[in-house]
Amino acid sequence: MGRVAAALVVVAVSIAFAPGGSSARAAPLPRRTILVLGDSLSAGYGLARGVSWVDLLRRRLAQRDPGVRVVNASVSGETSAEGRARLPGLLARWHPFLLVLELGGNDGLRALPPPILATNLSAMIARARRAHACVLLLGVRLPPNYGPLYERAFAAAFQRAAASARVPWIPFFLAGVATHRRDMQADGLHPDARAQPLILARIWTSLAPLLQPGAPCR
Repeated sequence: MGRVAAALVVVAVSIAFAPGGSSARAAPLPRRTILVLGDSLSAGYGLARGVSWVDLLRRRLAQRDPGVRVVNASVSGETSAEGRARLPGLLARWHPFLLVLELGGNDGLRALPPPILATNLSAMIARARRAHACVLLLGVRLPPNYGPLYERAFAAAFQRAAASARVPWIPFFLAGVATHRRDMQADGLHPDARAQPLILARIWTSLAPLLQPGAPCR
């Protein structure tokens, strides 16, 4: 290699690794993670890939805030106890700045004791906070055939967990959807594809403030 060629190589390497060089500009920025921990209502049960409310949230944030990624750790059929058992590993893996917690529906469908649901929700909220994550709690309601006493106790479990930890929450994130048969799948429990934008719109009203500058999750 001649002296001129060698000099050009040295200059090129110096530029590439200089603070203002192309490699410095191409370095990816750290990404912040929203972790969604839910059951079939968030896992996209019965839906085509890419149309669940979590998928819609991912696409919205890709346009509005590319530095935020959405990890969907939801599992169909999961109870609050099972989610509580999985949460520490998920926090250690993803280090989210925000946990969207949507569990409890399967506890209700199995008629598990509401106080246990409240305990599990509170434990998950506390565990997320110890990992320096904010929490948005999504509440659900049961079909009327469970009886008014159990229904009230079930709804109170979410309220108790949210109030004791002072976290933002949505009492019934399927409100306006679950009561319209046309927006539900044949099983009457899971919203269909056309309901997913409506679900996201309801969640977004509580989630968006947590993403604003100066919010505790920033």
